[in-house]
Amino acid sequence: MGLRLKVLGDWLREQQLLDDGADESLQRLIEQLRSDKVMVAFVAEFSRGKSELINAVFFAGYGRRIMPASAGRTTMCPTELGYEADLPPCLRLLPIETRLQPQALLEWRMVPEKWTRVDLDVNDPEQLAGAMEKVSEVLHVTKDEARALGFWHDDRPEDNPPVNASGAVEVPRWRHALINMAHPLLKQGLVVLDTPGLNAIGAEPELTVNLIPQAQAVVFILAADTGVTKSDLTIWREHLATMEDSAGTRFVVLNKIDTLWDELSSAAQIEAQIGRQRADTAQTLALDAQQVLALSAQKGLLAKVRGDAALLAESRLPNFEQMLGQQVLGARQAVLEGAIRSSVGRVQTDATRTLGIRRRELSEQMLELKGLRGKNHTVIRQMRLRVEQEKADFDRSAASVLAVRSVHLKLLRDVFKLLGSSSIKRELAVLSTALREPGLKLGIKKSYAKGFDNLRGVMQQVQTLETEIHAMLTTSFRQLNTEYGFSLQAVVPPTMDRFEKDLGAVERSHLQYLGVGNMVQLARPEFAEKLVRALLARVRSIFETALGEIELWNKSTSSQLDAQLRERRRAYGRRIEAIQRIQDAAGGLDLRIGEIEEQESALDAIERRLATLSRELQSASADQAAPSEHAEAVPA
Repeated sequence: MGLRLKVLGDWLREQQLLDDGADESLQRLIEQLRSDKVMVAFVAEFSRGKSELINAVFFAGYGRRIMPASAGRTTMCPTELGYEADLPPCLRLLPIETRLQPQALLEWRMVPEKWTRVDLDVNDPEQLAGAMEKVSEVLHVTKDEARALGFWHDDRPEDNPPVNASGAVEVPRWRHALINMAHPLLKQGLVVLDTPGLNAIGAEPELTVNLIPQAQAVVFILAADTGVTKSDLTIWREHLATMEDSAGTRFVVLNKIDTLWDELSSAAQIEAQIGRQRADTAQTLALDAQQVLALSAQKGLLAKVRGDAALLAESRLPNFEQMLGQQVLGARQAVLEGAIRSSVGRVQTDATRTLGIRRRELSEQMLELKGLRGKNHTVIRQMRLRVEQEKADFDRSAASVLAVRSVHLKLLRDVFKLLGSSSIKRELAVLSTALREPGLKLGIKKSYAKGFDNLRGVMQQVQTLETEIHAMLTTSFRQLNTEYGFSLQAVVPPTMDRFEKDLGAVERSHLQYLGVGNMVQLARPEFAEKLVRALLARVRSIFETALGEIELWNKSTSSQLDAQLRERRRAYGRRIEAIQRIQDAAGGLDLRIGEIEEQESALDAIERRLATLSRELQSASADQAAPSEHAEAVPA
């Protein structure tokens, strides 16, 4: 799809039909197709079979387990599994010591040299599995060090990690891991976030308030033989139940249904028992029963390794894979298809408008030239002088066009200031100060409400300025169209509703985090500092995205004006050249009329080609979004 868009862009550029705004729009769409991801967070308490499920879905083709999933060897740090085409297969690990520094995880991602990188040999299962063992590595530190890292809580001893005979505390060696590998689902944009158990989730505020809430889907894994335990329910209530925007994309997997396979029970009895477990789980977690899937990851992995189709069907693993393909990746494809339709439609409209301008200019030239038939050189010379005078008048009137742009840019500078880093710090200053104050922060929720009200106020100011700019451009363009025969059309500005909604999601994730017994932990200065940095990084990301859309809107508007000014100047140049040629050569008039007729035919051909390329692109994007493609992408 990206290649088709590039072909369209190159062809439009060759025909001089691609202005800067349309070019930027296509480039962003190509980048979006390449880099847009849909994250699925796998969340579970220890020993629920989470790593085994990941092995069954993504690594069964190696004929063995790749992610550590045996007793006592499991994922100890949050791990992201995805695919970046410009990176070799590798495992990148961020040392746990970075928790002692204030930088947010998002900032550490921008410093690749601080990560330990292990290259992966995707053709060597033993090397691959050996490298993946690193995500289960631990360190033994003192209680003070464990406390500083966020793993030791004097007020919650039940959550503390194991202590060995010498009094050392076991903590993860790594803070975060990134795995880059090619897999059909990952190449389609899926990113799997494998989270450790409750203790590790609570120790990393950025995981709780940023990563998990941003995931487009959450898979919560339980054990079918135990049902919803107290610790399971704690994770659900504290970290997942309040994700209002993802109510339809929260899935629960009842793993280990093979523990219910009983030779003394009939198939119908086993099925009834699984059905009751699903219904009870759905009721306990207040979900629709369709969002609870029952399966056996271990039997699914075994079936794939052995090529046992009957066991694979009995494991019910394909149902889960189909859900990932259709409901999760399918939703991403629908968004991308909409983006492709919108972008290609706009590019086609802009190019058609430019072709219309060229066609009108040719028609005017044709009438002008036909009016010269039988005229003497004096009349032709006078016509040239008239056209040159029109061009000079047009060039002088460009001041009015520049005035429009000047007012436009002044208002835009106000928008850019509102969405800049200084604005974010200013609006969140009271909240940041409150979070950094020593001691218990009992009134912190009011500070959050005030801070996010300020941020929403900024978005509303931006929307008001956008409306003002759009109204000014609409009036100015109407006047320019009347005076100069342009066909300018003010582009509708991007709405800030989506960004206000994103801010609301961030606020809810923070408030939920504050309300789950973390007030004592929040009293620790280093922990509060991490929370502030995580908050600022997330809000900055939202504001930067909004700013990017406004910059694209600005470029679309400015480049439209530039394109029509350029076309008008070219038209004047062509008219003067044509009259000059007629003056210089006998028979030049008929020759020039013939050339214009050829140019009109060429415009017809360009318009047909534009329609064909656009139609093929739209059709290809619809085909790519077909759900069946995602379901078949998972090898059995």
